[in-house]
Amino acid sequence: MNEPLAVIRGISHRFGAVEVLRDISLEILPGSYTVLLGPSGSGKTTLLSILGGFLTPSEGQVLIGGEDCTLTPPAERPTTTVFQDYALFPHMSVLANVAFGLRMRKVKRRERHARALDLLGLVGLDQAARKRPHQLSGGQRQRVALARALVVEPKVLLLDEPLGALDLKLRRQMQDELKAIQKRVGTAFVHVTHDQEEAMALADDVVVMNDGRIEDHGPPEDVYRRPRSRFTAAFMGESTIFRGKVVEKSDRLLVMTPLGKLTAHGEAEEGEEIELAIRPENLKLQGSREAWLHLGRARITDVVFQGSFKRVIAVSDSMPPVQMILRIGTEEGVKLREHVDLYCRPADLILLKA
Repeated sequence: MNEPLAVIRGISHRFGAVEVLRDISLEILPGSYTVLLGPSGSGKTTLLSILGGFLTPSEGQVLIGGEDCTLTPPAERPTTTVFQDYALFPHMSVLANVAFGLRMRKVKRRERHARALDLLGLVGLDQAARKRPHQLSGGQRQRVALARALVVEPKVLLLDEPLGALDLKLRRQMQDELKAIQKRVGTAFVHVTHDQEEAMALADDVVVMNDGRIEDHGPPEDVYRRPRSRFTAAFMGESTIFRGKVVEKSDRLLVMTPLGKLTAHGEAEEGEEIELAIRPENLKLQGSREAWLHLGRARITDVVFQGSFKRVIAVSDSMPPVQMILRIGTEEGVKLREHVDLYCRPADLILLKA
C-alpha cells in the first residue's frame, strides 16, 4: 500500500468566533486526483488554502512528503495553486508566464524557457508561446495557468474551482484534458468544486464536505452508490428519500415505509427509524416479480427530455404520498397524469440512518 504523500491531521480553523473547519483528517496518495466537493460555505476552499499555506490552521498539522509544513509559507512548500481567475501577467508572453516560477528560483534563462516550452507542449500550446494572455481563449488561459503551476514540479498541485469561469462545453473538454495531463505527469492533484458531475468525472477520491466536516470520502462510484449520509445522497446526484422503520432483522432488513413493507440491506436494529434512498436510474416501470420490489402505483406529474434520457417525476398513490424521481430511456413512452407501477431491486435501496 502506498504511503500518503500529504497528511491533514486534526485540522480545525476559525475566523473570529466562527468555526469553518472541524477536526478534519485526510490522506492524499501519490499520483492521485482528489476532489473536495461541497456547497458554498462547506469549508473546502479554506481547507485548500491551509494545504497551500495561505492560511495557518487554528489547530492541527499539515504534512507533505513526511515534513511538517503547517507553518511553512506558500513559496517554500512543495505545492502550487491554480486559481479560477488564472492570475496570469497580462504584460508577459505566454512563455514568460509559464517560466515565471523558475525565474523566481534563479533558474537560468535557457533552461527555464526550455522547461516552459516542454510544459506548453504538454498542454498543447507550444505554438502560442509568444502570444499574450489576452490573445487566448478562456480554456487556453486555463491551460497556461496549469503549465505555469506544473513547471516547478510541485509534489501537490492545488486547483481552486479552476473550471468555474468556463462554459459547459469547454468545461467538459477541460475535464478530459485535466485528467489526461494529471495521469501523464503523475503529480497529485487536489481540486475544489461544487459541481457533482465534475467531481465524478475527475476524481480518484471524492471528499464530500458540509458545514466544515467531511461527510463522505472514497472513490466516486462508491460515494454515489452507497452514500454514508442523507446529505451525501441528496448532494451527490438526485435521490428519492423516504422514511421507514425496521420491523424485522435477519440476513436482510424488513422495513415498514409509506410504500409498504420493503426488504433492504444494511446495518440497523429492529425498531430503529431509518431513511431509504433510491437513485433515479434504479427506479423502473417494470420488473420481475421474484427479483424486484413493487413500490406501488404512482401518477406521472412531469416528463422532461434531457437528450440521452427522460427525467420523470411521479407521485405515489400511498399515504402519505412519496415523490419519486426516475431516469428512463428516451424510447420509453410515458405521459403526464398516467398511472404506472414502479419497481426497484432490493440491493438498490440505500439505507441512511435517520
